[in-house]
Amino acid sequence: MSGPGPAAAPGTPSVQSGPAGRAHGPLWHAWRRLAANRAALAGGGAVAAIAVLAIIAPLIFPTGPTDQAYLQEALAFPSREHPFGIDDLGRDFLTRTVYGARVSLSIGFIAAAFSVIIGIPLGAAAGYYGGATDWFIMRLIEIFSVLPPLLAALLLGAVVGGGFWMIVFIAALFGWVQVCLLVRAQVKAFKSKEFVRAAVALGASPTYVVFRHLIPNSVSPIIVGFVLAIPLAMMLEASLSFLGVGVPPPTPSWGQMISVGLNFMYFYWHLAVFPTIALAATVLATSLFGDGLRDALDPTIEGRRA
Repeated sequence: MSGPGPAAAPGTPSVQSGPAGRAHGPLWHAWRRLAANRAALAGGGAVAAIAVLAIIAPLIFPTGPTDQAYLQEALAFPSREHPFGIDDLGRDFLTRTVYGARVSLSIGFIAAAFSVIIGIPLGAAAGYYGGATDWFIMRLIEIFSVLPPLLAALLLGAVVGGGFWMIVFIAALFGWVQVCLLVRAQVKAFKSKEFVRAAVALGASPTYVVFRHLIPNSVSPIIVGFVLAIPLAMMLEASLSFLGVGVPPPTPSWGQMISVGLNFMYFYWHLAVFPTIALAATVLATSLFGDGLRDALDPTIEGRRA
């Protein structure tokens, strides 16, 4: 009978196995950590539910967000037939609130995607090359960190007008900073690893090393940066629409609806309260999910029990 196998070398990471003895990868452990975070799961579930509701809205509501089908009931309070009431132009307010989620989530996701597209190459270049490249990109980050995005958006909106794509442009222009910093830190941590040194020794070009080895190992911070950029873009859209330089009417936008509802706040409270709750709940849910995802994908977190 053979004796026990050799002991593991000091410092060697242990491999955790499942019931059948199979080793589990980092994604499995990340999911276990995320599943243990009830707030993050609730936030992710709420965002998914809001997104699905916004997508299938035409199948649920008998009228569109701009249909003035209830003019005779204008400014009616919430009722069984109209749970959110009727606005001042005879439109069902629940319908407009749900359709407003389309605008907010679309801007949030598209702006976050552009933020990632901008932030990944800049962060990778700063982390890998260092020196003058890192210095220049860090100065760019400092400039965009001190510039208030709302004021920049107001200025641009006054010059070229507001609209959906103007908000996406401004949100991406300021949202790439966080993604860039996350990728830069990850690339700086990995560029001295053995597999990177081996690729360089074999004659791999810097571009190949960055895109083949370093960026794939930065997927976790990229995902986190993407998710956390969504609520920032949503808040920017709501702020600009509230100030009148965002999404133009009659397209429903939560910020625009809040702005109009404030004119009737003392008498018809529902016109401001419901879009405010929808915006706050969506931003909070997205932020909770992003924070939980960041904790779950953080490779430095050890020993957290599911």
